[in-house]
Amino acid sequence: MPAPAAPEPMTARAAGPLRGTAEVPGDKSVSHRALILGALAVGTTRISGLLEGEDVLDTAAAMRAFGATVERTGPGEWTVAGVGVGGFAEPRDVIDCGNSGTGVRLIMGAMATTPIVATFTGDASLRSRPMGRVTDPLALFGARAVGRKGGRLPMTLVGAAEPVPVRYTLPVASAQVKSAVLLAGLNAPGETAVTEREPSRDHTERMLAGFGARLRIEEAPEGRTIVLTGQPELRPQAVAVPRDPSSAAFPVAAALMVPGSAVRVPGVSRNPTRDGFYRTLVEMGADIAFENPRIEGGEPVADLRVRHSGGLRGIEVPPDRAASMIDEYPVLAALAAFAEGRTLMRGIRELRVTESDRLDAMARGLEACGVCLEEGEDSLAVHGAGPAGVAGGARVAVRLDHRIAMSFLCLGLAARAPVTIDDAGPIATSFPAFLPLMAGLGAVFAP
Repeated sequence: MPAPAAPEPMTARAAGPLRGTAEVPGDKSVSHRALILGALAVGTTRISGLLEGEDVLDTAAAMRAFGATVERTGPGEWTVAGVGVGGFAEPRDVIDCGNSGTGVRLIMGAMATTPIVATFTGDASLRSRPMGRVTDPLALFGARAVGRKGGRLPMTLVGAAEPVPVRYTLPVASAQVKSAVLLAGLNAPGETAVTEREPSRDHTERMLAGFGARLRIEEAPEGRTIVLTGQPELRPQAVAVPRDPSSAAFPVAAALMVPGSAVRVPGVSRNPTRDGFYRTLVEMGADIAFENPRIEGGEPVADLRVRHSGGLRGIEVPPDRAASMIDEYPVLAALAAFAEGRTLMRGIRELRVTESDRLDAMARGLEACGVCLEEGEDSLAVHGAGPAGVAGGARVAVRLDHRIAMSFLCLGLAARAPVTIDDAGPIATSFPAFLPLMAGLGAVFAP
């Protein structure tokens, strides 16, 4: 692996209102899945609006390593000539997934029922994260995984020579694990079924159907079950990637923090399994409108108009909403510091096993900025003090986590004193245009 890049400190300070249009990048979740399913189809899939952040580029490189032909034809425009279900070739080298937990877990699922061997690694953050949550269900198909202590990368996965179909109930809501099991089920005979007690993002189900897989959804009191018929021939598609609601959350939250702001964010995914953050903003009293609703690439989208109103109020976020906004809790916690009263977020234990322990990282950073809070094992309560309630003036450790980095840069735009993050480098993994995009709206950042 290349040597780690030198840290890139960055400081955000208050300036004038944020104004203009924020053209956020394509949805990261959809981008990963488009590349992987394109590689498993027979023929050429054409993708527009692909997120060209490091996480997704690592997945593109992995698909090449497994034998697919993946080419960039223009900005956000890509083609994938697939090898078909069960057609992955054995990689000649280690698969480096960088910082992407989504990428490594989905790729493991896609190869787990093909009789090949692959070794996976990643950056320091990814190597610290447990993989047992995905390798355990993949073992039910007949795959074998050998990794470091605690089920951590680097890890070698031996695909099942004679895979069997699986019925699996998710212990916790996880789109990554659900998707890995469904992708593994593609090359297993018969029907593979995944039951989730709480809904998680459904991009994989939507895209599988679009590529021609046979699946059905069964609703029951114990949860929602996705039943997939294995060994289909997937058809290549034209995939239009909607704009990422998780990336849009940063200019949206910043506009709600900074007085006088008015920002438009066009074409953002409104997938109901991804819009918990925006429902929460409405409940907090945010001035946000969803205009021109439409369907693009099989996903509901809308244009967002956001205005600072200064009237945000603290609320209790329902725990069952966590799966639909798990990536947005860091920036929600930052925004809650500018609301009136207490915002309570429960059922968020999942934040402790992401790129960093995001719950702890946000709590420590907010405390350093003068915010009162209470941290639990799976909860965070932020005591907001109104629009001028954040002192700032801190240097925050982002722990190699892009969302922690962007959250505190947004907070620094409205705090009374500048806020510095110790490393802006990780932002490139998901939102490489974040700094220039925000500067174009009027944000003031300085190295």
